[in-house]
Amino acid sequence: MSYTLIDMGSENFEMPASVWQWKAALEVIKSLDIIGEGAIRQMTYAGTGVKVSIEDAHELGERIRDQILPKLEPNKRIFADLTITDAPDDMTLHRDDDEQWKNYSVGYEWMCDFAEFCLKSKGFQVF
Repeated sequence: MSYTLIDMGSENFEMPASVWQWKAALEVIKSLDIIGEGAIRQMTYAGTGVKVSIEDAHELGERIRDQILPKLEPNKRIFADLTITDAPDDMTLHRDDDEQWKNYSVGYEWMCDFAEFCLKSKGFQVF
């Protein structure tokens, strides 16, 4: 499953996210406390078209750039539980309930791209 973030100002400006990236990114978004719980819940499902306003998108981009990226640094990734590692993803599928969180992480480069997408967008929808 994958997600596509589409700028509300231009259908040609979009950003893809795998489920593995999006679940971790969504936890980062949730931790920033910008978007309400109802919208966050809708964002867990692909294809809902939930909207993020231009103001919220720009604030997300700024706070990711200013608060998350300095901690994340190049060649690191953040897990859905918000812990950070410099260990590369070895693509192991963790099936044990106690280790499933290890399946979901997002890297520095993707988060940089996401912050830039948020800052340049006119708000976006999640599909």
